[in-house]
Amino acid sequence: MVKKSPIRSKHIPQRTCVGCHQVLPKRTLTRIVRTVTGLQIDNTGKLPGRGAYIHDQKPCWQSAIKGKLATALRTELTEQDRELLQNYMENIPVSTPIEDQTVNR
Repeated sequence: MVKKSPIRSKHIPQRTCVGCHQVLPKRTLTRIVRTVTGLQIDNTGKLPGRGAYIHDQKPCWQSAIKGKLATALRTELTEQDRELLQNYMENIPVSTPIEDQTVNR
């Protein structure tokens, strides 16, 4: 008899939101990258450099801008960096918290 191999599910990379510490699929989060010229918002997820992830919830962005992001990126946020993040945060639509996508550790 031939044994059937078990059906494997596709691996989905998980990342932790800097603002609320929820573990979510990588594609649902926005990556912020520390570069030589300052911070950049990395929509592709492929820019080189130290990165941190935030999901699109205004409270998470506010918490991250206050200091958690600087700690995660091991840098100090300049005024220009804060403006970039504030402008991006203003364009985030108001939505309900993501509870069904949370992954238990």
